[in-house]
Amino acid sequence: MDISISRKIAEYAVNLQYDKIPESVILEVKRYLYDSIGCALGAMKTKDVKIIKEICDEMGGAEQAAIIGYGNKMPAVNAALLNSLMIRSLDFNDIYWKEDPSHPSDIIPAALAVGEMKDASMKDVILGIILAYEFEQRLCEFAKPGVRERKWHHATLTQFVSPIAAGKVLGLNVDQMVNAIGISGCHNHTIGCPTAGKLTMMKNTVDPMATQSGVLAALMAAKGYSGTEAVFEGKEGFMQVFGPDWDVNVLFDGLGSRFKILECSMKAFPTEALTHTHITATLKVVTKNNISYDQIDSVTITTIARACDILFDPHKYHPESRETADHSLPYCIAAALVDHKITTASFSDEKINDPRIKEVIMKIKGEASFEFEQMFPAKQPSKVVIRTKDGREFSEYLEYPKGDPREPMTMEDLENKFNALSESVLSPDRQEAIKNIIFNCENMTAREFMASLTV
Repeated sequence: MDISISRKIAEYAVNLQYDKIPESVILEVKRYLYDSIGCALGAMKTKDVKIIKEICDEMGGAEQAAIIGYGNKMPAVNAALLNSLMIRSLDFNDIYWKEDPSHPSDIIPAALAVGEMKDASMKDVILGIILAYEFEQRLCEFAKPGVRERKWHHATLTQFVSPIAAGKVLGLNVDQMVNAIGISGCHNHTIGCPTAGKLTMMKNTVDPMATQSGVLAALMAAKGYSGTEAVFEGKEGFMQVFGPDWDVNVLFDGLGSRFKILECSMKAFPTEALTHTHITATLKVVTKNNISYDQIDSVTITTIARACDILFDPHKYHPESRETADHSLPYCIAAALVDHKITTASFSDEKINDPRIKEVIMKIKGEASFEFEQMFPAKQPSKVVIRTKDGREFSEYLEYPKGDPREPMTMEDLENKFNALSESVLSPDRQEAIKNIIFNCENMTAREFMASLTV
């Protein structure tokens, strides 16, 4: 190549200007910011967040960036980690899935943390967020097959993008941005086991760690630290190490004329993304036909092969933690059959041990469909067939879930989600006030913005 991949990315990122961004894109950034902050507030009391916060508090250090909801400050690298974990912890934040899956909002805290440290405008932070979505989503289409199919986790992609978001807000020049990408991209390759088999707290933590490393890389580059420029295409670089078949064109085609954030999806359920169409179809069947769990003889879920492999793993029939339960399609379907809804409460320890769920979960089977596999990822097809003990059969077929750009979350949907997530820590007046702050945030500094999120 005449110019390295990382340099082409850096040149675009450094030259991106706020006044060139369409209003529709800025509005979508605010919608994802609203959704992400709701997820973070909902996760304030989770065990994993409490542990990481305790560790960061014990470390101490410069008070550079605030923690969503809590308001206390810590070094920007640690704030990026903790805020990203809060957004990710409930598995309720956004999803983009092409050759690879990802959650671009995991990277939002990189822009926020550096923005606070530098006392940047929220307009600069918005640009960092746009870049996070732009290149995270493009990298999801880069490898064919994706890195997840090669047994690696998508945090492997985030390592290249988080320094771009942080570097933009930090004001890096092109050479520094190239170095930041090279620094981070040398050491955050994440193996697939955090989302395979029996899941642990690391399922939601590896991506925040890649976000944290991106902030550190940007800070290092700003001080003059050098990184590998040919980190993608060079000798023993990303592309050579991970194997053949890459589409470099997807990283740059249409760059600047269309924005990938408009193609991202939000989650209507706090579960792994491949469960959503199946949950939606199941809820349609049981609510429309008033079917109770004790009437059910069998449930057959037809899905793509990779969903069967991930979501019907034997461990998924006996979840012992929230992390395994929200990635278990049998569990999610069983909870939907029992309660006729899926919420964050569906993954409490009490609910995981509900004898009604244990009774019905073994009646749920998965079937892989080659036809469905050919339709993915353009469509996320699901067929749910429920047979009752009296011999009746009910079915539903859907091709994409609520929150997909083809059936987007409305502002009412977003408000309901935000309010449900934050009701234990915010009054209705504060919920409305924070919504208004987020949707007018371009008029604030990052420090003012983060201070306004304290519960």
